[in-house]
Amino acid sequence: MLGGSVYIAFIRYIISLTGVNVFYALMSEARYGRKKTVIYSACFYGAMLVLACIWYIADWENCVKAVAFLMYIGFAVFVVFMSKGPFYLSMYKLAFTYYLLAVFLIGGIEFSLIVCNGNVWADIAARIVLILLIAFFINKYLRNSIKAFGAYVEKELDWFSVTLMIFSLICGIGFILNPGRMDQSPYRFYQMAVTFFLIGVLQLLMFRLYLHIGKEQEYQKENQLMLMNHRLLERQLEVLEEAAESGKRNRHNIKQHHAVITGFAREGQMEGLVQYLKEYEGYVEDMEEEESICENAAVNHILSAYARKAGKEQIEVRMDIELDKELPIPGIDLITIISNAFENAIYGCMEVKKQTPGRECLIHLTIKKKKNKLAIYCSNTCKLETELRKGEPKPEFTGGIGVSSIIKTAEKFDGEYDFKNDAGVFVFRLIINIPQ
Repeated sequence: MLGGSVYIAFIRYIISLTGVNVFYALMSEARYGRKKTVIYSACFYGAMLVLACIWYIADWENCVKAVAFLMYIGFAVFVVFMSKGPFYLSMYKLAFTYYLLAVFLIGGIEFSLIVCNGNVWADIAARIVLILLIAFFINKYLRNSIKAFGAYVEKELDWFSVTLMIFSLICGIGFILNPGRMDQSPYRFYQMAVTFFLIGVLQLLMFRLYLHIGKEQEYQKENQLMLMNHRLLERQLEVLEEAAESGKRNRHNIKQHHAVITGFAREGQMEGLVQYLKEYEGYVEDMEEEESICENAAVNHILSAYARKAGKEQIEVRMDIELDKELPIPGIDLITIISNAFENAIYGCMEVKKQTPGRECLIHLTIKKKKNKLAIYCSNTCKLETELRKGEPKPEFTGGIGVSSIIKTAEKFDGEYDFKNDAGVFVFRLIINIPQ
């Protein structure tokens, strides 16, 4: 629009590419390290600028018509390849970057035409100032929000919504950069300003919406963790209460045994005393064998508590546990996974009993260690209509807690997990790496 020599065109190309690259970099995370990213970017942008300048000299008329379009297509392909994250999220950030490109391009041209009578250097200076202001604003006020927005959008946003957001940006850019509207009337300037404003406000509202959704999800997870800790404390209190009751019974039994042994000794009935001691020894061995589930004390206590809870609800429990006394996995992480899986299994069985009182319920828990892997399998009777969302059970089928804690702990150890409803039997499987 403002013309100029090849040198002016070269400067504009550099400014435009620098602007969009800075904007996109502030909103995205690179796929490669800093050194490799800088080398690739320098080579790609350098080659593109050289080719654009050669084309400008060789065929000015066609170059002016198409060079910007081709350069920005090349830029789009390059940055999507170089950035980390879902493709559709990269496309949205790219569309938003081009919206900001339209802002400083049109802003520079309008400033030059209105204030400086079309001066080329005024256009270039205005573009540089606008790029710096936009970059400062993004870095100070939007950068963290956009990255958080990206993390939440990746989990919550669907294809229709992101397509609509990109479409709104493209429509706004197309209207603003419409080559058929060359008039510089105040009404035209007003139209562009209002369009810029409305598109920017729309994107800001979407940012805030998904930030709110994401934060709400975080609050729910924190609430789930609090409820999980509450349940664990309840089970530990049950263990302590049962230990206290067991201590009282043992003291009472010791008094009785002492009285019996004293009676045999006073009467000189040595054969009866020996027989009684053998019977008592067998009773003690049976009692210890019945209460021992595995060698790991923490897991043994928590499994005992949950097994007793399931027994009170008339739920059959089968356990096959092979754990060493000591494990490299922190006890709190292991207990988090096991207790949540067992708690959800009990909840699922209780819901089945409410729906179908006569239906028998079973929980089957298997935990085995093999080399540097720990495998956990838990299945339980569940409702036939139990559904999964994104591979996870919906909160209403698990009591609202537990699953997120399991997943978070599993990912901590690069674990692989899955959930499924196998015709009325809910199955949870997990394999985690044991730290060496």
